[in-house]
Order: sequence, then C-alpha cells, then structure tokens
Amino acid sequence: MITIYVTDLNGNAHEIQAPTDMGMNVMEAIRANELPIKATCGGMAMCATCNCIVKSEHELPDMSEDEEAMLDEAFVLEIEGSRLMCQIPVSDTIDGLEIQMGELTGE
Repeated sequence: MITIYVTDLNGNAHEIQAPTDMGMNVMEAIRANELPIKATCGGMAMCATCNCIVKSEHELPDMSEDEEAMLDEAFVLEIEGSRLMCQIPVSDTIDGLEIQMGELTGE
C-alpha cells in the first residue's frame, strides 16, 4: 500500500491508501476511497474531469499525446504540474504523491 495526499476542490486535505498490486491509477484510487470525482470518461483520457495539479516532486511517467491534447483542450495545460489522474499509475514510485484536484477553466 502507498499513501497519496489529495486536496479536494473545497481545499480539504485527504490522506488515502492505494494498493500497488491491482493495476489501479490515481483516479481509481480516489474513487475507491470514496472521494467525489467526476471522471466522466472512466479513465480513458477523453474528458479531463480528473485533472489535477501535482504538488510534489515525484517522477511520473511521461505524458502521452492523448493526455497532453486533452489537458490543452480543457484549458488546464498552462498550469504547472497539470496531469490527468487516470494517467498516473499507482506504484511504489508515487508513494507520498501530493495532488490538488483541478477544475476545468474552460467550463
């Protein structure tokens, strides 16, 4: 299990636990911990409703073209550290990850 620190849209801090052996992504871990998240497309990098700002200095996988395009269309790419939670796999390397849930500036 790893720990992920999440600040929700209301500014409340949450400490969630996520297993590293189930092939989950951060969005799924947040749902499993019963925090409210839209994630309209269910983790397919097609809606950007699970966007976040990564606050910690963790090494994350490179952003795919699909993720970059979705963040760009959602007007959040200009925010330093913007990522889609569905595109960050849960693994030992992100233990202690700190994220802030993002709002879509284009809505």
